[in-house]
Amino acid sequence: MNIILLGPPGAGKGTQARHLVENRDMIQLSTGDMLREAKDSGTEMGKVVADVMARGALVTDEIVIGLIREKLEGDKKGGFIFDGFPRTLEQADALAALLEERGEKLDAVLAMAVKDEALISRITARSTCGTCGEVYNDHTKPWPADGSCVSCDTPEVKRRADDTEEALRTRLTEYYKKTSMLMGYYYAKGDLVWIDGMAEMEDVQAEIAAALDA
Repeated sequence: MNIILLGPPGAGKGTQARHLVENRDMIQLSTGDMLREAKDSGTEMGKVVADVMARGALVTDEIVIGLIREKLEGDKKGGFIFDGFPRTLEQADALAALLEERGEKLDAVLAMAVKDEALISRITARSTCGTCGEVYNDHTKPWPADGSCVSCDTPEVKRRADDTEEALRTRLTEYYKKTSMLMGYYYAKGDLVWIDGMAEMEDVQAEIAAALDA
């Protein structure tokens, strides 16, 4: 099963992706993670990525599609979660063409709906483990009192410098500009499924599971 996770910053895409990886043996394809992995891989594609990043240039759609193609050629396990890609209609077309070329298909596009004010409240209180990426929240899931992450037992807690209200409103505006057309694109194809991102984490997991099982 191949799915796309759409949602604004802080909607909980990372948390839900990890749950799918753990419970459905899926493979999360995060653009940022793939670029970092490729840069250090030493492969031909990795050398291209390293050169682009060293020059501070923008990574092209062709490079990202090339990285995704490499992943599709490997072990598929329970399928792929596309996280952070596509972001534009051109990228959506490129991904569709690649999946068709590989004899694959897109099964669902899960769009997580969360109110802006809730997102801002959620993200400004957010911190993560610098080792394993476990997400914490000052109000709902504070960093453990003993100072160590519950998942990997390391003490490295991080906060993003741009997790401020002003920066978040800018990021949200940019997100809506880029993804509004994607919503229509996938709705027209019959792939779009809205998920209530305001619900409790377990309820969101259950809603996603019901959508995928359907």
